[in-house]
Amino acid sequence: MDILSIAGLVLALIAIIGGSIAKGAGLSALWNFAAFLIVIVGTLGAVLLQSGLPTFKRAMKIARWIVQPPPDNRKKLIAQIVDWAGTARKQGLLGLEAQVARQPDKYIAKGLQMLVDGVEPEGIRHMLEIEIAAEEHADMQAAKVFEAAGIYAPTLGIVGAVLGLMAVMKNLADPSKLGGGIAAAFTATIYGIASANCLFLPAANKLKSIIRHRAGDRELVLEGIVSIAHGENPRNIEARLGGFLH
Repeated sequence: MDILSIAGLVLALIAIIGGSIAKGAGLSALWNFAAFLIVIVGTLGAVLLQSGLPTFKRAMKIARWIVQPPPDNRKKLIAQIVDWAGTARKQGLLGLEAQVARQPDKYIAKGLQMLVDGVEPEGIRHMLEIEIAAEEHADMQAAKVFEAAGIYAPTLGIVGAVLGLMAVMKNLADPSKLGGGIAAAFTATIYGIASANCLFLPAANKLKSIIRHRAGDRELVLEGIVSIAHGENPRNIEARLGGFLH
């Protein structure tokens, strides 16, 4: 669980709600169904129009990484790779065949299978690099779904404010309705700017950081498997991969 993400979300809510109360607007000023419909539902519509179905589904899948990112297990990965290197030196590459079925990660299983099949080191590198690039590209496109929401939401907030002011203009003959109407109009602006800057854009940046870190994990595995294919000493492999910990 990412405590900083949760703390950030909580503090953002406290800042907006507390600010509204402190300024005398109260909690009721923050709720307006029409503003919610225009900004939040409108933003969702714009994002769906922009995104392909696989990308949107991937975005929903990785959204949990914002508060529950994948575990940082680089030390464990290095220890595992060094163990594989020791097995390969003692039993040959075929000694790693039993490890393939034990891997929950398809990427690692694919790399080990290529080792067992006797694929040349450069061939392994080439295929795994393609795998890394494809996965990173797909994840980055998914993260951009949240980035797009952060771009569209403020604009739709302005649309909501203009629509609200248009409604106010129709009631100019009744001054008692002007104050509440103007306040409701600007609620849409709050929804747009607050959702973009307190949720969508920070979420997109958090996901991009996690995706880059995962790509680094993949590169670590790639270097380890290629080193095993070259028949390098396990201690040399461990020393080389230690650079990924910094």
